[in-house]
Amino acid sequence: MKFLIVLFISIIFSMTGEELSILMDNRESPNDVSSELNMEITNKKGRVRKSKIKSISKDNNAKQILWFLSPADDKGVSYLKIEHDNQDDEIRLWLPGFKKIRRISSNKKADSFMGSDLSYEDMTSRQIKDYTFEITNSNIVLADGSHTNDNTDTPGKSYYILESTPNGIDSEYSRHVTWVEDDTYLTIKEESYDKNGNLLKLKKFKYQLIDSFNLVSEIFVENIQKKSTTKLVFSNLNINTGVKNKLFQEKNMKRLPRK
Repeated sequence: MKFLIVLFISIIFSMTGEELSILMDNRESPNDVSSELNMEITNKKGRVRKSKIKSISKDNNAKQILWFLSPADDKGVSYLKIEHDNQDDEIRLWLPGFKKIRRISSNKKADSFMGSDLSYEDMTSRQIKDYTFEITNSNIVLADGSHTNDNTDTPGKSYYILESTPNGIDSEYSRHVTWVEDDTYLTIKEESYDKNGNLLKLKKFKYQLIDSFNLVSEIFVENIQKKSTTKLVFSNLNINTGVKNKLFQEKNMKRLPRK
């Protein structure tokens, strides 16, 4: 068994961090995804705020529009994101109470999204060219549940542990440490550190298989420093429904989707 572990670790470290990040980025995804989200925010005093959201995304989440359906004081608030490769992402928030569209500039991406533990930066994809990557460790979980370290707890699974460091971009984080399934290249867990190198957020992900696609079904974010959590649960997932690019326009932010 020790020989197999050593052999497996040597295979893991034959891949570079950048090669792994490319494999993660190139995972097969549907053309578009629509879903309903239940968001539950719990502050450090244990107070809970629940929201219901409609989401439609396209092109591996490079385009996304969200509408808040509840609670009543947030109903009609919407969010639009369009990511670009060679220029700043477009991020907008429609605030119906003020009849105003707020544009989120690049220097505001560390702001909280609707009071949650997700920032606007968390909700955008990481461009490979903007990071340096290193596979820093490996974790092997054996069929009997024993494993080589304590970083994960799924029997029979093995992981790459990938460190991502921003390179020449403005980020609220100094680095991310990500646990990546070695067979699916799915992110299972991630630690994100602030600019002082202290752990800021712990994120965990679950997935649902629809057709041949692994789609996110749950995101749990714990802000270690604020002692608050955010849980997002996805339901009524539908894929490849023919969403058009014209949906992702400001005028559609002001229109609640039909049921």
